[in-house]
Amino acid sequence: MNPVASRAGISVLLFCLFSLSTVSSDAAEPLTSRQRELVRMVRQDCGSCHGMTLQGGLGPALLPAELKDKPVEGLAATIYYGRPGTAMPPWQRFLNEAEAQWIAERLMTEFPQ
Repeated sequence: MNPVASRAGISVLLFCLFSLSTVSSDAAEPLTSRQRELVRMVRQDCGSCHGMTLQGGLGPALLPAELKDKPVEGLAATIYYGRPGTAMPPWQRFLNEAEAQWIAERLMTEFPQ
C-alpha cells in the first residue's frame, strides 16, 4: 500500500471521527458545573421577568402546569432565539442550542433550585 495514501486515509478517518464526537457532545447533557450555571441564570436572569420562583411577572409563568401544552422544541427555540417584537430576548449569546433544550426540558417537569 502507498504510505502517502495510507496517511491521507488515516487523516480523513481521524477528522471524521473528531467531527462526529464534536457534534454528539453538543447534544449531550451539560456538565454538572454548567448545569449549576444554567440553573442560576434561569433563576436570576429569567426570574427578573418571569418571577424569581418562575410563577410569572412581566413574563408568563414558567411552571410545568402552564407549559404542559407547549412543545419542548418551541420553548427551547424561544429561549435561544427570543421573541421578536416582545420583551423576550434571545439568549444565544450565553448558551448553545443543546443548553436551551436542557433548560426547556427541565421547565416542563420541575426546574431545579
